[in-house]
Amino acid sequence: MQYMCGLAEDRLTRCVNMGKSRSTPKFAEMKRRINPRDSRINKKDRRKSKKKSKDNSKIVERQVPKVSSALFFQYNTQLGPPYYVLVDTNFVNFSIKNKLDIVQSMMDCLYAKCVPCITDCVMGELEKLGPKYRVALRLVKDPRFERLPCMHKGTYADDCLVARVNQHKCYIVATNDKDLKRRLRRIPGVPIMYIRQHRYSIERMPDAFGAPKV
Repeated sequence: MQYMCGLAEDRLTRCVNMGKSRSTPKFAEMKRRINPRDSRINKKDRRKSKKKSKDNSKIVERQVPKVSSALFFQYNTQLGPPYYVLVDTNFVNFSIKNKLDIVQSMMDCLYAKCVPCITDCVMGELEKLGPKYRVALRLVKDPRFERLPCMHKGTYADDCLVARVNQHKCYIVATNDKDLKRRLRRIPGVPIMYIRQHRYSIERMPDAFGAPKV
């Protein structure tokens, strides 16, 4: 019995020692590093600290567009009857396809007098489309349409309409172009008129009682 108890004690001590040796770190095998601020290191051998140099050429200036004072929350208080509506090229073509009178349909949508406006860029696009769109060109030359001269270079109508709306907040933009709508939605306070259910509808306009409900 004494012999068996002695063997059991030896096994227990071995297990305990093995557990301790595994759990405790081996300090002798760890690498010792000298503190970089140690006095034994010469000044020549010390690593120089890299200071970030300020480069003024890399500074990017961002110009944030100023918000118009006419905006009250998300609606534009500068809009009022008579409404001035900037007409796009495809809006005129879709109006002809749906057999809609532009001026009368605008008045039915907004319940107020509307003045459709056409820029030189839109007029140039209609002229470039050729004889196939001569009906649209004749419609745009109606005396009820107000002609707006363009002073910029190029004849891209989308850029012209976006630039004009950014400068003056008194316009409604009439278009069915998805890309132009996406660009106009980023500009606060600009209502967008489009054709829906064979009649004119408008978004971002609180007082449009004649527009069909979405």
